[in-house]
Amino acid sequence: MKAEAQLFAGVAVFFLLTDVSYIWFAREPAGIAALTVSFFMSSVIAFFCLVNHRRKGTRPEDRHSGEIRERSGHIAFFPPHSGHPVITAAGITLCAVGVIYGFWLFMIGLGVFAVGLIGMVLAHVGRESG
Repeated sequence: MKAEAQLFAGVAVFFLLTDVSYIWFAREPAGIAALTVSFFMSSVIAFFCLVNHRRKGTRPEDRHSGEIRERSGHIAFFPPHSGHPVITAAGITLCAVGVIYGFWLFMIGLGVFAVGLIGMVLAHVGRESG
């Protein structure tokens, strides 16, 4: 993950330099906002990769002598089919439409979104991952 952290740190520096020059020369709010958000997003990814590298150490794919068999074995628990993502998406859609048509529809969408989100988060609580 160290290589990915360095890559995204370079992207963040690029967006920062571009943002500073854009603020200096263009002074256009939409472009400044887009470049600032791009800088922060790439910084978050670089930070995440760096923290994972420090916490988990070097991965086999980071070493030249790494082999495929080093990554074999149990990876994680992957849940079976679920309808909760569809319910969550419907709730977000109702919230977006509610912004246009009325607060009452937004509140209904918020309730549907909450049901879907809670269902996704708590669907596999208590199940063993092995």
